[in-house]
Amino acid sequence: MASLRIITALFLATLLSACSSLPDQLASTNENLITDYGQWLAQDADMESEIRLGGMIANVTNLKDKTRIEIANMPISSAGKPNLKANPEGRFVAYFDGYLEPMTYSEGRLITVLGNSAGEEQGQVGEYDYKFRVLNASGSHLWRIEESVIVQDHGSYLSPCIDQLHCRSMRMSVSKGRIVQEVK
Repeated sequence: MASLRIITALFLATLLSACSSLPDQLASTNENLITDYGQWLAQDADMESEIRLGGMIANVTNLKDKTRIEIANMPISSAGKPNLKANPEGRFVAYFDGYLEPMTYSEGRLITVLGNSAGEEQGQVGEYDYKFRVLNASGSHLWRIEESVIVQDHGSYLSPCIDQLHCRSMRMSVSKGRIVQEVK
């Protein structure tokens, strides 16, 4: 009986950790890791800090020996996932060594990056002059959004549904549903 409890506890722990674990490339042992954009902005731009932030890719530029990715910041969870329900809160730039394929790192993709603070740079968002915080990336993870549709069938008293197998084909009324988005 005790072994069954242990096996069940291990299974549940594994299941829960798989759902919310941080990807290896975003892991850090730094106790002073900054994961909040506002906190990063509040400190001196030239202060050395390790940063983990995420958001939506706004622009990708391949330079001679590195790639510049402009990211519209969104709050991230403890698993590093950008929060889809939050509005972007400013922008920052991440530099990656070497070439990154712009079709893979395309505008609109969700990304989380890990790196070290590297000051600021002046740039533009459209025609607006913007001062970007910069980090030199040491790791990143691209996320995908999975959508599922949840249909809510409401039977009427005129056509009760007993066996649940033929309910949908019997109904002539419109069903309501919703789309659920989840970052994976």
